[in-house]
Amino acid sequence: MQAEIIAIGSELTTGAKLDTNSQWLSRQLLAIGIPVRYHVTMADDLEAMIAAFRTSVDRSELVLITGGIGPTLDDLTRQAVAGLAGVELVLHEPSLEYIKSLFVRRQRDMPARNAIQAMFPRGSEPISNPRGSAPGIWMQVQNTADDASCQVIVMPGVPSEMKRMFQQEVLPRLSGSGRVIRHARINCFGLGESAAEEMLGELTARDRDPEVGITVHEATITLRISAHGSSEAECQRKIVDTGQIIREKLSGFVFGVEDEELEHIVVRLLCNRGLTLATAESGTGGLLAHRLTDVAGFEQCFLGGVVVPTDSAKRKLLDVDGELLKRAGAISAEAASAMADGCRKQFGTDFALAVTECPWFDPDDFTGETPTVYAALAGDDFDESHSHALVGDPAIAKSRAAKMALNLLRLRLLETD
Repeated sequence: MQAEIIAIGSELTTGAKLDTNSQWLSRQLLAIGIPVRYHVTMADDLEAMIAAFRTSVDRSELVLITGGIGPTLDDLTRQAVAGLAGVELVLHEPSLEYIKSLFVRRQRDMPARNAIQAMFPRGSEPISNPRGSAPGIWMQVQNTADDASCQVIVMPGVPSEMKRMFQQEVLPRLSGSGRVIRHARINCFGLGESAAEEMLGELTARDRDPEVGITVHEATITLRISAHGSSEAECQRKIVDTGQIIREKLSGFVFGVEDEELEHIVVRLLCNRGLTLATAESGTGGLLAHRLTDVAGFEQCFLGGVVVPTDSAKRKLLDVDGELLKRAGAISAEAASAMADGCRKQFGTDFALAVTECPWFDPDDFTGETPTVYAALAGDDFDESHSHALVGDPAIAKSRAAKMALNLLRLRLLETD
């Protein structure tokens, strides 16, 4: 069975609201082995809706539609489904009585326009909606290619109403495909997307089971494993086996799974070893400390941080040598190391991380010297620094710099295992 999802609403196509319903429904369908091949988002336009519905019915066995079944004049989904099937709208008395009862309980008069919510395409079936005044619609529609039947299911656009209707009224009636689909994510840092793909080799081939997809967000590489099987256990075996291959091929670049970020791993490693950390930030403006303090239990290992955006602040708060800043510059490996050393002394911690200023750059200007940010890690008997060339989107430069610093500490802690 192949499915697709249509989200109706001019507020979606104008960008006023975000379509989260389609994402949620896709995950629900995949969990029962029904792949979603298309997402369609469209404005409230009757003729365009009928045409889009026809295209969907002709290429899929299941079409889920959300939105457009309210009482206002721009709610046109029920009319579009009737137009699709070539039937008229008819009144469903039990639905009308239910809608009236809602207004009675609210001690309000029902506007005449609300009666439209009790009108259904002839031959369709109402779907109850205890959380709202708009019942859903379930209808079998023939496609024009081979006269096969497509299930068309219409649900409210309000997420709370839609989710309840799908889980309680729709899902129990969907047979699924007899197949199970499960997903897992492995997160990496320190290499680019193309480099990751090259190292993974045939693992990312499109016809492989499990399929391994690559996405990038602010320098974090996420490998999404999608396994198909006849049972949960079969899918999990495939995911575990593929995950092991990924770890062997990418080794130290892999840092976590699912929603884990670098800060989660760093806090966990520090807490497990009974070690402490402080931070000194110039260009990241406190982002590094913010990430660390977002992790539950950070208080056990993170003792504090300072933001030092100027040379004066570096001298006063971290005792960084002014002559060093003049000689090497505030954006240098030497400055980063001096900041980390001063921070560690100030807080009396086992480790200190420091990030220099992040110079602004124009990503469209490829002339001149490449702007660079430096991060440094100081410990009891060592300090090390790392540089990162600022290319690409300047809006995420600070996030990349903070992650670079966290990764420095993560790798050091792994080396001492």
